Amino acid sequence: MENRYQLEVAYNGKIGIEKALELIPDLVISDVMMPEKDGYQVCDALKNDLRTSHIPIILLTAKADAASRMAGLRRGADAYLSKPFDVEELLVQLEVLMEKQRRIAAWLSIKAQNENPQQLPEAIAEEDLQIEDAFIQKLRNIVAENYTDEGFGLPQLCQKIGMSRSQLFRKMTALIATSPSDFIRSYRLNEAKKLLETTDLNVSEVAWQCGFVNLAHFSKVYQEEFGIAPSATNK
Repeated sequence: MENRYQLEVAYNGKIGIEKALELIPDLVISDVMMPEKDGYQVCDALKNDLRTSHIPIILLTAKADAASRMAGLRRGADAYLSKPFDVEELLVQLEVLMEKQRRIAAWLSIKAQNENPQQLPEAIAEEDLQIEDAFIQKLRNIVAENYTDEGFGLPQLCQKIGMSRSQLFRKMTALIATSPSDFIRSYRLNEAKKLLETTDLNVSEVAWQCGFVNLAHFSKVYQEEFGIAPSATNK
């Protein structure tokens, strides 16, 4: 797999959980039988932690019976392969899960901006999105409550949502392909556009109300976002 993916390895479940929480990987492949923490406990820990709940997990086990397979799936595993597994099957499972993650990210990205996405992506169940949908809503609510404050930025967002910069960056880029700083800026700009379209406030007043201190910077990023100057926005 080294030619296809960047790999990080842990030699027991406890270290695996710690590494996953620190690095926020795109995908986890775990054995079931491991010292310290087994694969089921890895699933429990990662799927129930907001920092890692979005990460697909593949469990590998020598136990091929249906009961063992169902135990893994009930713990939150996204796929379950019995040993000895076929290498090609594992690679296909990885591709399928990554593609599923991309479809989820595309849908959540739309919802993060306007809260009115179209129907769910094909082959994505509503339960697949519940935790991450709640995370995006929490993110939007925090930004909505603080975007007018010129001092609100990435450090404050990290503190309020309870993640480090790297954890939040990895989670957001995986879920909505947007960095935290870009998300805050985009939210402010969309609110500014609404004000320019629906009120008699001038450009300076709108910029100030949306957390922009520098008027020249506001005009520059507004034009980059919408293709027109703030002063040219029609009411």
